[in-house]
Amino acid sequence: MKKTFLAIFAVLILTQVFAQDISTVTITGKGSLESLSFGLDENVKVNISRDGHVVKWGYDRFQARGQENYQGILDSYVGRVEYYTQEDDPSLRGKVRYIGNVQLTYYASYENEALQGKLKSIGSNSLEYYQSYEDESYKGCIKSVGPNPVSWYSSYDNEDVRGKLKSLGSTNIGYYSSFDDKAFRGKVKNIDGFSFTYYSSFERYSGSMKTGSSNLAAGGVRYYVRNY
Repeated sequence: MKKTFLAIFAVLILTQVFAQDISTVTITGKGSLESLSFGLDENVKVNISRDGHVVKWGYDRFQARGQENYQGILDSYVGRVEYYTQEDDPSLRGKVRYIGNVQLTYYASYENEALQGKLKSIGSNSLEYYQSYEDESYKGCIKSVGPNPVSWYSSYDNEDVRGKLKSLGSTNIGYYSSFDDKAFRGKVKNIDGFSFTYYSSFERYSGSMKTGSSNLAAGGVRYYVRNY
């Protein structure tokens, strides 16, 4: 009986740990990062921006049905939700504090000015950021999520890739540069070993995806590359 209890407890703990990792990266048709999504339990997702602000969260009914949520539609979550109150630190007030059993924390007003109000942790994952003295193209952007480093193209890189997501963990992302056809310059060129091509400015459907998958998995994360 004791062994059974310990096994169930271990499963619950592991579920909580693995249910708070980055589940989805959404990239626009122009190659910019739209959001990083954390998958929580009960089919809840939390979307954050490149600079660590929560932009949307809610229940993913498509995931609950085993379907892909291409449009990023999230419904209201009917479980436990708590917010920081007006009695809390000014940088935290009004922000979501608990979603189910998962706690979200933020950098307070007494911490580094450039970090105030940004997401500090979600569940077991802590977030770190590039500082204000670092490269102009990625200062203030996420530097790591838990054990996963995050890098961005710098101001020294080609003008059409500057500031775009370069890598997440061990997954590298490449883009077409300003030297390529104007119909697809700046668009995603490859994610890990997956390549993308687009119709040129001389073809019908100019700029639309020609080959490659707009929905793929790499490094344990799902990538959505929008075709617009």
